[in-house]
Amino acid sequence: MDSQLPNQRWQIAPAQPEKALELSQITGLLPLVAQILINRGWEEPESAHSYIAPETTELPPPLQEFPDLAKSVQILQSAIAESEKIVICGDYDADGMTSTALLLRALRHLGAEVDYAIPSRMKEGYGINTRIVEDCAKSGVGVILTVDNGISAYEPVFRAVELGISVIITDHHDLPEKLPPADAILNPKLIPESSPYYSIAGVGVAYILAITLAEEMGLLAGLNTQLLELFTLGTIADLAPLKGVNRRWLKQGLKLLPQSEITGVQALIKVAGVSEEQKTLKPDDIGFKLGPRINAIGRMDNPQIVIELLTTTDEKIALELATKCEDVNRKRRELCEQIEYEANELIQTEQINWQEQRVLVLLKADWHHGVIGIVASRLVERYGVPVFICTYEDEDNVRGSARGIREFHVSQALNSAEDVLGKFGGHKAAGGFSLPAANFLAFEQRLSEFAHQCLEPEHLKPLITIDAEIEFQQINPSFYEQIDNLHPWGIGNEEPTFWSPNVRVIEQRVVGGNHLKLTLQDNSQKINGIAWRWGEYFPLPSLVDLAYKVKENHFNGETNLEVEIIGVRLPINPPPVPIPKKAIFTHNGRSYGCSLWEDVNELRIKNDQGKVLVVAKGQRTGLLGMSRKEAKEVNVTQPPFYELVKTAVKALENSSDGEHSQ
Repeated sequence: MDSQLPNQRWQIAPAQPEKALELSQITGLLPLVAQILINRGWEEPESAHSYIAPETTELPPPLQEFPDLAKSVQILQSAIAESEKIVICGDYDADGMTSTALLLRALRHLGAEVDYAIPSRMKEGYGINTRIVEDCAKSGVGVILTVDNGISAYEPVFRAVELGISVIITDHHDLPEKLPPADAILNPKLIPESSPYYSIAGVGVAYILAITLAEEMGLLAGLNTQLLELFTLGTIADLAPLKGVNRRWLKQGLKLLPQSEITGVQALIKVAGVSEEQKTLKPDDIGFKLGPRINAIGRMDNPQIVIELLTTTDEKIALELATKCEDVNRKRRELCEQIEYEANELIQTEQINWQEQRVLVLLKADWHHGVIGIVASRLVERYGVPVFICTYEDEDNVRGSARGIREFHVSQALNSAEDVLGKFGGHKAAGGFSLPAANFLAFEQRLSEFAHQCLEPEHLKPLITIDAEIEFQQINPSFYEQIDNLHPWGIGNEEPTFWSPNVRVIEQRVVGGNHLKLTLQDNSQKINGIAWRWGEYFPLPSLVDLAYKVKENHFNGETNLEVEIIGVRLPINPPPVPIPKKAIFTHNGRSYGCSLWEDVNELRIKNDQGKVLVVAKGQRTGLLGMSRKEAKEVNVTQPPFYELVKTAVKALENSSDGEHSQ
C-alpha cells in the first residue's frame, strides 16, 4: 500500500521575467538567479550590488552608531590600566559561549585581569543573577561585562551598582519597558532599524566592542582574524538574520575558518568530519556540524568546556575538549530522536486534536529540558502548527520551549498567558517559559484562544516557500556557481528553493534507515535526489510535482549536482494519460498480454497467472514479479525471457487495432 504524502502548503513566488531579464543584464547574473534577488527585495541595481558583494558597501563607524560604545571602551581601558578585575557574565547557548570566548581572548590579549561566570541552565536559568553579582563583589570585581544577556536583568544590575561594581551590558534581545541602571548598554535594538548593525547577535555586539577597544589601545594586530572566526561561528549557530554587517562579516569569516588560527576550532572541524576538500566552509557546515556540537554542551553539560575549547592554545587539550563536544552531541541526537518518537506517540495515543486547538501543546515527565526546543522545531516541520513542548522541572513546576509558524507570534502568545506563567521570554519565532504545574490546563486554553485569533485551518500545514519553476537541464555548474556565490544562507537570506512539475520517480530506495535516495526525470533529463528523514513516505508515486534545493554531492573524489527534496505533491497539471500499444499473443502454448508504454520506454508482458515482466528499452535486465515492490531482477538476454520478449515485440508490431493473436 502506498504511503501518505506530506501534507504541505506551497507558496510560489510570482515569476517576473521582464524584471529578471533587466536585472540580469545589469548584474551579469542568469535571469533565474536574478529572479531570486527580486524575490528577496534586491531588485534595484544598487541594492542588488550590495547584496552580491556586501564587502564593497561603506559602513558607518560603530562609535557613531552605538551611543554607549565610547563609554564602554573608556570603562574597560581604565580597568585594564588599573589592573581591576573584570568578569564576563555569559550565557550557555552558542551565541553566549562564543561571545564569552571572544571577549576573553580579546581582553587577555589587551592585558586585562579577566574571568567569566555562566549561570546554570538547570538550576538558575538564563542571564545574570544576584548570586553571580554577589560572588563578584566578594571577589573584588570592579567591572561586570554581560554578553548575550542582561537587558532584562534590572534587579541583578541594580544590586551590582549598589555594591559599587561598574556594569556594561552587551545584548541583542528585545528591550524591556524599564532598562537596567547599567553604566553602559550596547544593544542594536537601541539604534535605528535602518542601521547595518541592527541585526547583529550577541556575538556581534561583543565583536564590535572588542575590535573598537583594541583599535583605541593600538593593539588590534594579531587579534582581528581570531575574533572574526568566533563572530562567524556564533552568528550562524545562533540563527541570526543574515543581513547588514552579519552577511558582510560572515562572507569574510567563512573563508578564514578552514585554516583557523584558533586551536579549538581546528580540533572541532577535525572531530566534526567537515570535508577538507572545501576551500570555504559553507554555513551548512557551521550550522549543521560545528554549531550543534557547541550548542549540545550548553544544553546538556558544562559551558566551560566550550569556552576553554575556544580559548586554549594547547592542541592536546583542544582535541580532548572537541571530542567531549562530539560525545555530548551524539547523546543529544539520541535524546532528540527518543523524545521526538515519544512526542509523536503521545499525539497518536492521546488523540491530541491540534487542528481544532490550532496549537500543539505537549507535556511529559523525564524529557530533557536542554533539548526539547530542538524537538519542538522538528514537530513544527512535521505538523506545520505552533508547538509548545513541556516537561516537569520538579513535581510542582513545568518548563517548556516554543516554536512558531509564520502567522503566529510566540512572544505575543506567551504574553497572552502571562497571568498563569512564571518566567518567560522570546521573540516571534521561538520562546521559553516556566509555570506551576497546577496552571497547565489554563495555559493550554490561553494558547488555543490566542491561536484562534491569528490562525485559520489552512495555515496548519508545513509551509514550503518556492522561488521559481525550473527544468533539470538548467541545473548545471554555472547555475550552481552563481547560486553558491549568494551564500551565506540563513534567516533573512533563505536558501533558494525550486520546483519542477510532472517529475517521474525512476528509482527510489530507503537508505541510512530513514532517508530516501531517488533517481528522477523531467522532460529534459535525469538527476539524483535525496529526501532526508522521508522514509515514512516510501514509496513516492511515480509522477509528482517536486520542491527542492540544489546541492553539491562530494563522493569518492567526484563532485556532482543533485536535488535535496523538501516538498512533494501530486501533479496539479498532470500530462495526458498515455495510451499504451497493446497486444495478446501465445508463446510455447501459453497466453500472454503485452503493452508498450512509450512515455517511459517500457515493455510489460503479463502471463495468465498475473505475473509481469517489465523491460526498459535498451536494458539487459528486467523485473519479474506480481508487483514492482516484490519483483526480482532477471537477465532478459537469456532463455526463457529472450524469445518471450522477441515474440511480444513482434506481436505489437503486427498489431493494427491494438490487439493481436498469434
